[in-house]
Amino acid sequence: MKSPEKIQAELTQPSMLISQQDEPVVEQLYPPNNYVAEPQGEYKQQGASWAHVYEKLQAEIKLRHYSPKTLSTYQSWLRKFQKFVKSKDSGLLTQQDVKDFLTELLVTKKVAASTQNQAINALLFLYKQVLNIEFGEIKDVPRAKRKPHVPVVLSRAEIDKVLVYLPELYVLPVQLLYGCGLRLSECLNLRLQDFNLDVGRVTVHRGKGNKDRTLPLPQSIMEAIQAQFEKVSQLHDADLAAGYAGVFLPDEIEQKYKNAAKELSWQWFFPAKTLTFVEKENTYRRYYLHETHLQKAIRTAVKRAKLTKRVSAHMFRHSFASHLIQVHYDIRTVQELMGHANVKTTMIYLKTVPSLTLKEAQSPLDFV
Repeated sequence: MKSPEKIQAELTQPSMLISQQDEPVVEQLYPPNNYVAEPQGEYKQQGASWAHVYEKLQAEIKLRHYSPKTLSTYQSWLRKFQKFVKSKDSGLLTQQDVKDFLTELLVTKKVAASTQNQAINALLFLYKQVLNIEFGEIKDVPRAKRKPHVPVVLSRAEIDKVLVYLPELYVLPVQLLYGCGLRLSECLNLRLQDFNLDVGRVTVHRGKGNKDRTLPLPQSIMEAIQAQFEKVSQLHDADLAAGYAGVFLPDEIEQKYKNAAKELSWQWFFPAKTLTFVEKENTYRRYYLHETHLQKAIRTAVKRAKLTKRVSAHMFRHSFASHLIQVHYDIRTVQELMGHANVKTTMIYLKTVPSLTLKEAQSPLDFV
């Protein structure tokens, strides 16, 4: 019979001990929230690959159905941040890295408040949704002050001048920008099914904030809209005859409705001039009219009209809201048409038109 001392000695032999290496190993791509990494062999202080970070960023954006513009913006800030930290391993990133980056943006590069806020939103998304790191509250970081900005608007006469000098292809898009108060991306993303010509309405899907809204169509351009329907229908027939793969669709629509890309209702209202080759599919698809083409046409028309204002596509949206307020539309109605989440955003247009408020008190009994 073994003595207690001998049993204890056997139990403490290396062969009897349970090694951590015997436990199943679960790969952890990102450190836990309370983890502060020390420089180790597997972590690089600079020159590490961030490929997996970009891949996960794209996956998280698509999961939330954010717009391609949001993805492009966040990728741009990720590249700038990666360059700032010299491609330090993502497992070594801390809140201090973000603070230093934001401070440089303001102090060294002197960016505007909106640019700094955009960077903050992108990095918050990176830390919380991509790296799974609790970011906490941003303190001790100088913040750019947002100055009150009154948008510049065009008069109706100036808008008519621009329309005169626009090529025919771009007249209807600008008429919708002004006539419906659309953002540039909202206008060019319109599809045939978004129009209800019987009641003169158009529905904007996936606008800013991923919100939908319905707007009245200007009656003065209904004939032009119907003519555009005919042009798109003829182009669609030609594309089908040429064997194209359809228009570009959101991923979830493409998967749910296999033939939707070739259906007439899903065609762009302002299609691109040429087909786009999709190398991954080895097929041709049609995109909508590119933003830069319309923007360039507007700049050229403004130059030919000899306007002294710096005009952009978004200025037609500003003019839409200002002109409605000028004819005494209710501010809440204008807010709804513009798709603003907060009425304070809409109220800025009160400063773009002359005030017609009577300052001198008068009894309502004396009103005529």
